[in-house]
This record gives sequence, structure tokens and C-alpha cells, in this order.
Amino acid sequence: MADTAFFCSLSHEGILAVRGSDAGKFLQGQLTCNLNYLDQAHAGLGARCMVKGRMQSSFRIVPEDNGFLLAMASELLEPQLADLKKYAVFSKATLTDESQAWIRFGLQQGDTALQALGLSVPQADGNTCRHEGLIAIRASAERVELWAPVEQAEAVREHLAGHLTEGTLNDWLLGQVRAGIGQVMGPTRELFIPQMINLQAVGGVSFKKGCYTGQEIVARMQYLGKLKRRQYRLSLEHDQVPAPGSEIFSPVHASSVGEVVIAASTGQGCELLAVLSADAVEDDNLHLGSLEGPRLTLLSLPYELDRDREIQR
Repeated sequence: MADTAFFCSLSHEGILAVRGSDAGKFLQGQLTCNLNYLDQAHAGLGARCMVKGRMQSSFRIVPEDNGFLLAMASELLEPQLADLKKYAVFSKATLTDESQAWIRFGLQQGDTALQALGLSVPQADGNTCRHEGLIAIRASAERVELWAPVEQAEAVREHLAGHLTEGTLNDWLLGQVRAGIGQVMGPTRELFIPQMINLQAVGGVSFKKGCYTGQEIVARMQYLGKLKRRQYRLSLEHDQVPAPGSEIFSPVHASSVGEVVIAASTGQGCELLAVLSADAVEDDNLHLGSLEGPRLTLLSLPYELDRDREIQR
């Protein structure tokens, strides 16, 4: 179903809300993304890092009312909320869990359904359209996130069911894998710096915004460092989908050379994103779970890494 029109509930993520007159100023000093690029017509991707540059969370960030909404893996919300609150005590910003206030759907090839709801179809990644409380955000080619206030959720679900087949979260995640959009999950919290999951290639890191927590490490890696580990897309002829954080091994190196970021079933096997050492990828002898585990095949990503272009954000 991943190549056809469908909708599904995005039940794996929660919403962290930051509201108040200082919300933007506070978050600008905490996140990798530049909030000056965001407005009612533009959402974005971003991350919150430790001082050492490792990501505590990654998310989609959406301006809303008097603040911002951050959609992230549900298991990250509570620890991320607790950490950010420690830095918000001197700001006029309120941080809350608004997961119960919003229901989110993923739509693939759902333009007709969106238009019937009175929404224009966002054309470029991150573009946002709004109508009567609903928010539609272009996630990648042919894929749109639809955010609905909880009081509208049932009516929206019935509407979508009248236009689209209901799919599964796996179908949506397979599209995310194929779009090359990595994500921090519970088992990979504080494991990767942003460039390891190519976050800078999909607009989630700004190198012009100034200081934020972890900025020195992230900027140094972009300008001076040689990244030895980064995200790749791979396939596996195996019906068991590996969990985030599952190790990948190289018999050539006789050791673990990386970890799974996210993975999804294709029906015949699975596809996944993984952070791997570059030299192990060159050897092209990668196995899941152990040195003798199932063999992985390298696939292409839909974008190219371009340092000069990335640092212009």
C-alpha cells in the first residue's frame, strides 16, 4: 500500500507545546532550526541537542497561535519536556504536553481529500495550508501530515475514509524511509549528532542562526570535521522489521559499525535508514544484528549531501 493512496493515524508521536510571549526567543536558543524561517505558511524540522551535540529529540515544528507545536516520538516527550523546563524558568514561555489536543493523520496521494476539506495542497516540503483549525503540512513528495484539533478528529477521519483507503503506520514510515528523513526514537536518544541522520540536508539545521545548545559541536562538524558516520538507506530480504537502535555489523571490521534509525516492512522484506561508518559502507558487507546476520543492500537516497548549500541556511 505504500505506493498507493491511503491515510493512517500518526499514533507514534506526541505534541510538545511551547507558548507565550517569549516562546520564539526561548526556542531559538535551544533548537537546531531557525524559527525566523517559520510562519503560518511554513513548518520545519529540527532537533534539540545536548551540550555535546547529541540529539535528545528530533521533530516537526509548527507555529500555532501564540507559540509552537513540536511533534516527536511519544517516548521522548516527557524527558524532553522536563529538560526544556529547566531552561525556561526565566522566560515568559509555558511548556506543556498537548498530545491529547491534536489528532494527526498521514496522507499519501490525498490531494482530493484535502481539497474537499477546503485545504489547498501544500506544494513544497514544509509548506503549510490552514482552514478552520485544520493544518496540512507537506512532509515529502505526495505525503502530507494533516493536524486536526481533537474535537474535529472524528469528522475528519470519516471524511478521509470516504476518499482514501485506511493504511497502517508502517505504510507511512516506509514513505519516510524512502524520503530519507531520519528521526530520533527512544532507543537512539542522545546517540546521534544532527548530521549523522542528514538532518542538515532536509532543512533541520541552520548554520546562520547563532547560538543554541550544542551549536558549537554541530557547527564544528559541518565546517571543520570529517563526518565518519552518517545515514544511509538499505534494504533487507527479511520479514522481521528491526527496531531503532538495532546494531549493524561488518565481518570486514569484525565489529558493530552502526545502528538502525527507523525501518518499515515492504511486504517482501523491509527498508531502513541506518547510521553507518563510511568505510564500512565502502566495503559493502553489512549484516543486521550480528556478524552472521541477514545481509543488507545499499539503496539510494532522494537527495545529495552538499555542504556549501547546507551552510547557507
